[in-house]
Amino acid sequence: MTLRHRLRFESTDESHRVTSLELFFDLVFVYALTQVTALLAADTTWIGVARGVVVMCMLWFAWCAYAWLGNQAKADEGVVRAGVVLAMMPLFVAALAIVESFEDLAGGWYGPLTFAVAVILVRVMHLVVYAVAAGDDRGLLLQLVRTAVPVTAFAALLIVGSFLDTPAQLVVWAVAVAVDYAGIYLTGAEGWRLNAPTHFAERHGLIIIIALGESIVALGVGAAHEPVSAPLVTAVVLGLGIAVALWWAYFDVVAPVAERVLHRAQGVERALLARDSYTYLHFPMVAGIVFLALGLKKVIEYVADTEHHDLTDPLTGIPLIALYGGVVLYLLAHVAFRLRNVHSVNRQRVVTSMVLVALIPVAWQLPALASLGLLAAVLVALIGYEATVHADARRAIRHGGH
Repeated sequence: MTLRHRLRFESTDESHRVTSLELFFDLVFVYALTQVTALLAADTTWIGVARGVVVMCMLWFAWCAYAWLGNQAKADEGVVRAGVVLAMMPLFVAALAIVESFEDLAGGWYGPLTFAVAVILVRVMHLVVYAVAAGDDRGLLLQLVRTAVPVTAFAALLIVGSFLDTPAQLVVWAVAVAVDYAGIYLTGAEGWRLNAPTHFAERHGLIIIIALGESIVALGVGAAHEPVSAPLVTAVVLGLGIAVALWWAYFDVVAPVAERVLHRAQGVERALLARDSYTYLHFPMVAGIVFLALGLKKVIEYVADTEHHDLTDPLTGIPLIALYGGVVLYLLAHVAFRLRNVHSVNRQRVVTSMVLVALIPVAWQLPALASLGLLAAVLVALIGYEATVHADARRAIRHGGH
């Protein structure tokens, strides 16, 4: 009896799609993103931003690990199903501990160590289950052994850093993330298998939806305990409009083109493309949306909380930079994504990013609601331009052309 029959796992093929269990797994990731936004909102300084980025980096690779696993073997069958379900437990614990990942709260477990151990468990469980799902594939097993080296170093640095004071902890954890990301990249992609390109592209498209959903949640949370008013409704509508524009920017043309390119690639070329375009270049997209969520949350606070803020108060500092900079990061990630996939530059998105950066000093002087409206207007102009000027190409792509 083969290893596959003893441990019960089912390999994927090109027809494989995202499973309901993977979507269920993502629900925990949604909660983790809301916790990251809360962490950023609690400390709107550059140190706070650095903490948030480090935590996001750890969570992102934890999520990506299971996206690759679900592409190797069906996530809702046999040992992989058990592994994914079990991994949700430490992932949820890590999400719970995010708010005290750098500053332990009185009582209970020590926050930084709890977060570190939970993240490590998620990564280790992934490697173990992946080794089982590799079956008799010696190339993939060797790739997993190579991957275990940076993951082990990452885990050791996380544990050491969790016992240090805040400045040193941040430095050590940042080094841990650098070792993890650089190490995984340097181990190459020769041993990885990408059996189902449609599944992989769909998986990452859904995580963009998840992140955009979190930005909408940030709008709702900010307005939850405030009376409904014209300024509040205006802010919510503008914020939702921005989220729709970001959705359009990815799913209208970018996502289908990238999926077709991934589908055409074969073997190591496909694995390299998946690693670069999705594992690495989707992170700044998700991070940009999280920063946008922080900015939206702060705008809602300014508009709704009339006891502490006047409607003429400008949004300044990190919240404003997060609002505009998050969108800039998202758009520039799209530019890099297209460059890696089709080797051309989306000039209008580069120009839009430059315009948004230039508008930050202007928005700094405007009322918070006006700053939000200005951002929404620029994004609507971008989407309108692309939909009009590139109408023929867009129509061909969306109806199956290349």
